[in-house]
Amino acid sequence: MGGHALNLAFSPCPNDTFIFHALLHDCIDRGPFSFTAFMDDVETLNQEAFRERFHLTKLSFFAYLHLKDRYELLDAGAALGYGCGPLVVAKSKDVPLSSARIAVPGAYTTAHLLLRLRHPGALNIEITRFDNILPGIESGAYDAGVIIHEGRFVYPNYGCIEIVDLGAWWEKETGLPIPLGCIALRREPSIIGLKENLERLIRNSIQHGFDNRAASRDFIKTHAQELDDGVIDSHIGLYVNRFSLSLGEEGRKAVATLEEMARCRNIL
Repeated sequence: MGGHALNLAFSPCPNDTFIFHALLHDCIDRGPFSFTAFMDDVETLNQEAFRERFHLTKLSFFAYLHLKDRYELLDAGAALGYGCGPLVVAKSKDVPLSSARIAVPGAYTTAHLLLRLRHPGALNIEITRFDNILPGIESGAYDAGVIIHEGRFVYPNYGCIEIVDLGAWWEKETGLPIPLGCIALRREPSIIGLKENLERLIRNSIQHGFDNRAASRDFIKTHAQELDDGVIDSHIGLYVNRFSLSLGEEGRKAVATLEEMARCRNIL
């Protein structure tokens, strides 16, 4: 049997580096597969997916909904859950979201979609990298921001307070886990048939991470924004869970609901 050499793109955030550590470091049997890894901010990966650069890539679910004709959703590796949604933060509770300069971490991030679903009147939106948002609010460049990733755990350090929990709003509206990011496979005849094998490899990589918590720590810290072990553990605990092993019926329903809401409001 011939080998399969694929490129694989994911973010440097602890949940992604935790998920793919075992796969990339010979901790599990990869069989005929070999991977060349690329790491970048999730919005950069969203943009690259429109150019179909990678065989296998992390995507925000908002980007995936735009790219369903070009990428197939994998059942493993996704970031969904309860109590883990993006937060709108500012220096004061009194910031009027209808006129505030609100920073969002990318045009195709699920965070941006959720803000538009929850606050359609928030029109003064500025697109920037996720790691620019909290320093930007602190310096006064933005009035508010939608934070994701490690930002959830450190925003008080920047003098910010929570204005809206977009995840809590979503859960109240739908009763479902919030679909944030996924792993998707390019719809290419030579590789689309590998989907189930790739899902199994990702599950095995995640399970190895769960069973060997310390093994991935150096790899995670090499790429993380926040190096505090407590922040890293909280981050992984929030975003790598049963839905990462398999979306299941509940996870698939959450993705379908997100798509339906976006279409109903003419956002897709």
